[in-house]
Amino acid sequence: MSNTTNQLYRKVAIAAATILAASGSAVAAAPFPVPDTLQQACFDDAVEIACPSAGEAFYGQDAQHEGTQPSYADDGDETVTDNVTGLMWAASPDLNGDGDIDIADKRTYDDALTGAAGFTLGGYDDWRLPTIKEMYSLMDFRGIDPSGYQGTGTAGLVPFIDTDYFGFGYGDTRAGERIIDAQLASSTLYTSGTGPNNDRTMFGVNFADGRIKGYGLEIRGREKTFYVMYVRGDAGYGVNDFFDNDDGTVTDAATGLMWAQDDSGVAMDWPEALAWVQAMNAGSYLGHNDWRLPNVKELQSLVDYDRSPESTGSAAIDPIFATTEIVNEAGQTDFPGYWSSTTHKNWTEHPGRGAAYVNFGRSLGYIGNRWVDIHGAGAQRSDPKVGDPTEFPTGHGPQGDAIRIDNYARLVRDAE
Repeated sequence: MSNTTNQLYRKVAIAAATILAASGSAVAAAPFPVPDTLQQACFDDAVEIACPSAGEAFYGQDAQHEGTQPSYADDGDETVTDNVTGLMWAASPDLNGDGDIDIADKRTYDDALTGAAGFTLGGYDDWRLPTIKEMYSLMDFRGIDPSGYQGTGTAGLVPFIDTDYFGFGYGDTRAGERIIDAQLASSTLYTSGTGPNNDRTMFGVNFADGRIKGYGLEIRGREKTFYVMYVRGDAGYGVNDFFDNDDGTVTDAATGLMWAQDDSGVAMDWPEALAWVQAMNAGSYLGHNDWRLPNVKELQSLVDYDRSPESTGSAAIDPIFATTEIVNEAGQTDFPGYWSSTTHKNWTEHPGRGAAYVNFGRSLGYIGNRWVDIHGAGAQRSDPKVGDPTEFPTGHGPQGDAIRIDNYARLVRDAE
């Protein structure tokens, strides 16, 4: 197929997806629709604010762009159908069916992977362990990270998943787990290893604290266990279909999003990233004035989980994109994290202090007096929106997550 014909085909496919979606079809025509984060409030670098106008500080954040709204249907048989992605989910990780979501429902990665073969919920026999992109499609950023929470019960906490449709359980504190030990298994293994021992690692979603991390599959010689929610439906969800438009932009026919081929080239804090987008629009960058900082689910859709600095010597993104090289905290040649427009709300007096970002290079942590890749290329974490990264010489949190504050940015817009 010639380049001209291929370009025409992609444009027709995107146009058809737009028309069919507008017609009210239950399942979007695009094979990889990205459901919105559902974040509805605006924030400055600390607290909730009235949403700013164009030209003002903090304009262009997540709540100010309404994407494809999530839509679920309770199928009446302990399954839930996602009307946007077309995927059907087991409604709860309560695998043993005792009405409680606790440590007894958790499985090792290998058991979760093989257990799908014998799972027959709703009379279906084609259940599978979801990929990390399928799992992340359910993420709901109306949730609140329990960081800063001083209580012991979980009744007032707000998880990052729609509990009107899905069952959810925090960590089983009665069994000695932390409240945040609610990681769900995916089928996506990291192409490298993590931690001081370069452990075999799986990417998991945590609906308790609103993050993706790579989890080593063994802890002190014992296999780590995870909650499990099986899925069925088109296994092509999450597969990108990029096309170089030969004008500095790349269209993903699978998501209907157009991306700038180059990133910002410089690191900046979150308010600066939002202001940079406004400046790009004022100058009609690459011929467009409707660019935005992507929300975190749009940003995660770009990750290529078959790539990593260790396994491919590249960022975890298709090489059709240009990615700035950096030198990381360990002195290695690496690739940056990218800001999203999504605030990562927490349980403190300054709930809007952090914003979500995705690492396309190593996700470092300070462990055993040295920096190591602790969560993998493709992890979604959060950073303070403003501040001085030198105040965190050994990172932050139990695994010493590197705090950079000055991250990079990449522009996105809706493709015509």
